[in-house]
Amino acid sequence: MNWRARPLESHQVVIETIAAATTRTGLTGRAVLDTSTYEKGIKITGKEMKAWEARHLHRHNFHGDWNYSITAEPAAETGQPGHARDTGT
Repeated sequence: MNWRARPLESHQVVIETIAAATTRTGLTGRAVLDTSTYEKGIKITGKEMKAWEARHLHRHNFHGDWNYSITAEPAAETGQPGHARDTGT
């Protein structure tokens, strides 16, 4: 309902709109703009994707193809399956 009739004119408007959303039970979200630059053309094998899904993707009983939860990555990993983050250490 928060997005209804509000033009999404900028990243800031999108972030504020997401941050303002709450559920009926009071659950809130947090949104930040990621301005990082990401390498293009990274290929992920089917095996890497299946391993990532096994660790992080939890499908719900009702329409698991559409309804699922994703657990957070440990700090040492990126959001991309099979690729370690360069921590500079």
